[in-house]
Amino acid sequence: MTHELDHGRTNAAHGSRIDAYVDRYAARAAGMVASEIRALFAVASRPEVVSLGSGMPYITALPLDVVGDLVADLVATRGSVALQYGGGQGDPALREQICEVMRLEGIEAGADDIMVTVGSQQALDLITRIFIDPGDVVLAEGPSYAGALGTFAAYQAKVVHIAMDDQGLIPEALAQTIYALQAAGNRIKFLYTIPTFQNPAGVTLNEVRRRQVLEICRRAGVLVVEDNPYGLLGFDGEPMRALRADDPDGVVYLGSFSKTLAPGFRVGWAVAPHAIRDKLVLAMESAVLSHSTFTQLAVGQYLTTQPWREQIKTFRELYRERRDAMLSALEVFMPPGCTWTRPAGGFFVWMTLPEGLNSKALLPRAIAERVAFVPGTGFYSDGGGTRNMRLSFCYPEPDRIKEGVRRLAGVIEQELRMRDTFGTGSIPRQGGVDTPGPDLA
Repeated sequence: MTHELDHGRTNAAHGSRIDAYVDRYAARAAGMVASEIRALFAVASRPEVVSLGSGMPYITALPLDVVGDLVADLVATRGSVALQYGGGQGDPALREQICEVMRLEGIEAGADDIMVTVGSQQALDLITRIFIDPGDVVLAEGPSYAGALGTFAAYQAKVVHIAMDDQGLIPEALAQTIYALQAAGNRIKFLYTIPTFQNPAGVTLNEVRRRQVLEICRRAGVLVVEDNPYGLLGFDGEPMRALRADDPDGVVYLGSFSKTLAPGFRVGWAVAPHAIRDKLVLAMESAVLSHSTFTQLAVGQYLTTQPWREQIKTFRELYRERRDAMLSALEVFMPPGCTWTRPAGGFFVWMTLPEGLNSKALLPRAIAERVAFVPGTGFYSDGGGTRNMRLSFCYPEPDRIKEGVRRLAGVIEQELRMRDTFGTGSIPRQGGVDTPGPDLA
């Protein structure tokens, strides 16, 4: 053993390889790579940089003093329970409260249908773990959430993107893709979708398409995994009816308090048919034994004692103001040829650059001008998104958003001048949300 380790260190020291353990990893470790969003954090956190890249909620809008008192009271009065191990499925009282939250989106479920997780990201990891064998197919919108793509890659799934437009995932494209894949002998394990205020595109699947997507997947025997962290953060009207509300047997629903309360609590949940839920609990217990009882009880205490619906309304108004600031600045500053979505909720705008520009190549120049965004390639598993970028409006103040857009527009204009001067050539369109004008819903 010692000889092997020393030999590995020697090789690394002589430059034969950087990682002395690289040939000992499991094959699935090759899919574990840093996301482009995480790679931006160090740069985007610098005070002189306007970050239009991070999807961090604006938790300063919470009554932090009240939350602090709530946590202190929890330790003082229930510390012996809060600081102890808990059950694998999650705190029963919190699961009852989650049912109340989901009723706002039309979901009728019982506490026994729910498993509490460490954020919805853990739920997604566990779903992938129990369903995916290497080479299995996961269908996902194009573009799709970068964190999900990283999870699918880690379990060696083959991701096949389904095209979207301004009304969300296109049902005809879904049906055609399922037919072609199944005819070729591929095993499709599930469709992963963020139907409401999608990350990164900001678009929402309309009601007609929701029914069509469910019917297509039902006929094809494809499970639907509905990720819905932004569903209560719409800017107009009542929340959309969740997919899970209309097909409890065919949909696994993932929810989270990260956007409607605070991500630091790391409390999410999965609602699944009981057979799947049982497997999820077993997988969770093997991974972490039990969740944090403390954070679960803290969230439960918040829901019991605080006007959480009013707090969500506060978040909605705050994010609407910032969305409007971003859309207004895009209209004023962006050069011709740039197009973008108009989200009706959530955190993100998806922008498409003119022909010949590459968002990833643009990023270092943008950072030099003290503005950050996330290149579109981070939201595709197939090399798409080269002309796209995700712009986030959730965290900066409106004036900072406007200044960030102004700086970014200047970088794009400079790149366009270079393209026209030196003839850098065009980059082919890569699919996904790329529809004309700022008139998208």
